[in-house]
Amino acid sequence: MPSENLRWETLEALKSSPKGKLKYSPDWLEKGEDILAGCMEVSSLSPLSGQILKRLSPHLRLKTCSLTSCVRDTSPGLSEDVAAGASFPVSPRQISSPTSPPPISIHSEEDEQKKTEEIKEAPVVSPAASVSSPPVISILSPKATQMAGCIRMCEHKHKAKAKAELSLRQEQQERLVATVSICESEQLKRYEELMELKQRQEYQSMRDMMEKETQESLGRQEKLREEHRHRMKILNLRLREAEQQRLREAELERQRQVEGRERHRAINAIQEEVLQLNQLLQPRPSTHTDPALDHTPYITRGNQLCSQVSEVVPASADGKFPSVEDLTVAERALQEMRSLVRNLQDEVAQAAERKRKEQEEEEEEKKRHEELKAQQEEQKKNAAQSAKEKAKKQGLQTGADDSTLKWYNALRPSTKKLKMELQKAATTPVSQIANISGAPLKEAFDKIDKLLSSRPVTSAGKTVSTSQHPQGLEFVSYKLAEKFVKQGEEEVASNHSAAFPIAAVASGIWELHPTIGELILAHLHKKCPYAVPHYPPMESGTSVEDYQKVLGYRVDDSKVEGQDSFLKRMSGMIRLYAAIIQMRWPYTGKQGPHPHGLNHGWRWLAQILNMEPLADITATVLFDFLEVCGNALMRQYRGQFWKLILLIIEEYFPRIEAVTSTGQMGSVTRLKQFLETSLRTKQIPAPRSELGSAFFKS
Repeated sequence: MPSENLRWETLEALKSSPKGKLKYSPDWLEKGEDILAGCMEVSSLSPLSGQILKRLSPHLRLKTCSLTSCVRDTSPGLSEDVAAGASFPVSPRQISSPTSPPPISIHSEEDEQKKTEEIKEAPVVSPAASVSSPPVISILSPKATQMAGCIRMCEHKHKAKAKAELSLRQEQQERLVATVSICESEQLKRYEELMELKQRQEYQSMRDMMEKETQESLGRQEKLREEHRHRMKILNLRLREAEQQRLREAELERQRQVEGRERHRAINAIQEEVLQLNQLLQPRPSTHTDPALDHTPYITRGNQLCSQVSEVVPASADGKFPSVEDLTVAERALQEMRSLVRNLQDEVAQAAERKRKEQEEEEEEKKRHEELKAQQEEQKKNAAQSAKEKAKKQGLQTGADDSTLKWYNALRPSTKKLKMELQKAATTPVSQIANISGAPLKEAFDKIDKLLSSRPVTSAGKTVSTSQHPQGLEFVSYKLAEKFVKQGEEEVASNHSAAFPIAAVASGIWELHPTIGELILAHLHKKCPYAVPHYPPMESGTSVEDYQKVLGYRVDDSKVEGQDSFLKRMSGMIRLYAAIIQMRWPYTGKQGPHPHGLNHGWRWLAQILNMEPLADITATVLFDFLEVCGNALMRQYRGQFWKLILLIIEEYFPRIEAVTSTGQMGSVTRLKQFLETSLRTKQIPAPRSELGSAFFKS
């Protein structure tokens, strides 16, 4: 039949629509979705579906009624199924226009079933219940019933298919869960076996470690026992050695006491002789009348020697004995006291001889004077008479004329004034030398160089030059060298950092004018003989004052300079000398050797180590020289220098300690600390006041 064909076409169209195609996904159960969720969505026919329904049957056209939910095309109520065979309310307006067929919405199977059940359960409203209610028309045509049957068959078919797929999916999930459970249980068993294996291995390793530690502990115990036995042997040996050492020390102590008593008796005898000799130094009544003989220096030195001997004599009540050094000091004091007595006796004898000669000479002089006086008077008379006669004959003058005398008197003070101006021009730049910067230092150097080069120099507002007098250059050179040494004696002695700027200028002038260097050495050796080095001996016939002047002491009105002041001046001059031999003036540009370089410093150091040290002096000058020049000598001579330092510590320093008394240990201690620190560190630091290249650029 054509109508059936149309129904099947309608069903095919519904099946082919997007809402009629059911999709199956294996992930529904994992995602928690319902397998028939897609069937619950509303499938709606298009507005043209009504044209298809018109062709079904002409009888259906009169009986067709509009669904209450089909009034609005876009409403979701259009999904009510007309094939369910249920009763639908129809409005009068819809009945009056049968030509417009209602659109039919086709839902999914589950949705359709729910809707059908709801429609069946819904009460049917009678026309008499309300005036506004539309009449209810039942659609029970065979075609609709047949269509509903087809739809139901389709629903059952899809439902069965879905149930089959669902059961298959459930079986697959159950099989998957069972497989996973079996796999997990196997893995759990393997994990438990692995953990059990690890426990057994750890237990075995722990047992092995404990056994190893036990063996090591036994080995250590055995080693400790062996070490204990070895130490016991060593202790026994040391005990025997200590006992032997104690016996040796007891013997040495006995010998030391015997020798100490001998030294004590010898020092007592020396002290007695020194005191007796000191009495001989006292002036005798017969010599008080001789003003030329002064016993004060001898008495002062004799008292010093007596005090020196008294210091080395220990108190017998304390059980102390004098050392070998004390005995040596006492013997030297005795020798010096004997020399003082001999010198005094010689001086007394010489004074007596001089006095006798003077008396004889005075008598002869008186005779000669009387004779000469008589002759002079006679000559004066004769000369006056002859002069008068010559003047009368020739008209000559007896003296210079007034202009000559005026020129003579004007010339004498001008030479003295020139000397003062030249001396001021030479010494003022030296006094202005300071370690402030390089520019003032170069200015002072240029002034000295110009003066020595016979060029005019302005000093105190006046222009002077060495060419103004034939001996002007020699005079300036002498005064300049004297001033350099005086700066070391005074300025460097009080300020050690001034040594290097003065030495820089002095070495530069020395390099350009070698005569200045020779004069500097001459003045330095005269004021500080230890810069040679030289320890002048006391010659026979030399007074104590003169000898002390030779040693470098200042003697004013028979008052000798104090020891501290003397050592301070010697230290300043030695430091200046040590700075000169290592400094060079950087602006001369000469490439030759230093005019008085480090080789002279090495010679000085070697020569002083070949001389017997003097108390307080040798330690002072040696420390000052090494502190200033030690770094330069170390860099120049390297290994040989360290051999020399080792020689000083091991052999020469004990000699210095032997001649040094208790009150003179300050310089010795400083020297010892310096030498030990230098030898331990193998380094002598550069002097802190040394001038670098940056100083001369400033």
